[in-house]
Amino acid sequence: MKALVLVGGFGTRLRPLTLTAPKQMLPICGRPMIEWVVERLGPFGVDEVVLSLGYRPDSFVSAYPDGHCAGLPIRYVTEPEPMGTAGAVRFAADEIGFDDTFLVLNGDVLTDLDVGELVRFHRKAGAAATIALHRVEDPSAFGVVPTDESGRVTAFVEKPPAGEAPTDLINAGTYVLEPEVVQSIPPGRQVSIERETFPSLVEHGRLYAMASDAYWLDTGTPELFIRANLDIISGAREGIEVEAVEGTVHEGADIRDSVIGAGTTVADGSHIEGSVVFSGVSVGEGAIVRDSILMHGVRVGAGARITASSVIGENESIPAGSVIEGRRIPSPDEVAP
Repeated sequence: MKALVLVGGFGTRLRPLTLTAPKQMLPICGRPMIEWVVERLGPFGVDEVVLSLGYRPDSFVSAYPDGHCAGLPIRYVTEPEPMGTAGAVRFAADEIGFDDTFLVLNGDVLTDLDVGELVRFHRKAGAAATIALHRVEDPSAFGVVPTDESGRVTAFVEKPPAGEAPTDLINAGTYVLEPEVVQSIPPGRQVSIERETFPSLVEHGRLYAMASDAYWLDTGTPELFIRANLDIISGAREGIEVEAVEGTVHEGADIRDSVIGAGTTVADGSHIEGSVVFSGVSVGEGAIVRDSILMHGVRVGAGARITASSVIGENESIPAGSVIEGRRIPSPDEVAP
């Protein structure tokens, strides 16, 4: 079975993290996010992964020059311009071909979904397309998917107003599709699978959905990116082991609930908590980093305080004694898209 992973987005909500790399190449506990996504597919019968590229495509090609990622063969298709979620599916199909049932996944979602169960449900239902669903407290930021008792989708409501959602089950970003769905997608233009393709399938009674209680996380904001890292080291995701890396942590440093990258130096008297620190970072004496992200090569001066979901971009220097609270450096508003 083939799986198409959508990785073409700009990741604007994550800037400055995504100024130098696509979000799927950002490290989750030291490994690119895309590897965590692809690794889950092999045990469920996926034997080829197609990456739909857009923003900074060379980042993927250079990272996997042998055409393999997380143990699976990969191929690439690069959109000439943003095509939308369904447009990307049609473009990939025209380039590579999907002759049998295939998977589509959003590349910025981390999940422990049993994909094999989803495929079995899809085939038993005789569906043209099947969506994995996840239950959330506030569905207003997502596509909401009510179903009947058989799992047939009765409506597809994209980002309903707060308090007006017909269910708390949302589109979890993993789909099983039949080739006939591809042919229903207009070629050569932007097409949204959420706003165009799925509602059309609902009208014809061909869209089904399966709810799952498996771990699921959309990594699209700095706060959620931190959580994705911390969920692994905390054991929230079962059966995952993380390799230790080499760095220098002085005896008087205090590190709690954080991920520290290779080659990082943490000086005496410093405190890091609830944070993600990339590789090659230097944290000076007495500095405090809390609930924040430091990218590769960042230098934090002695006594500086970086807190409240701050994001410090690659190779930035924070002077001694600085107080950075809830800021992004450089600011997304100050850099070109």
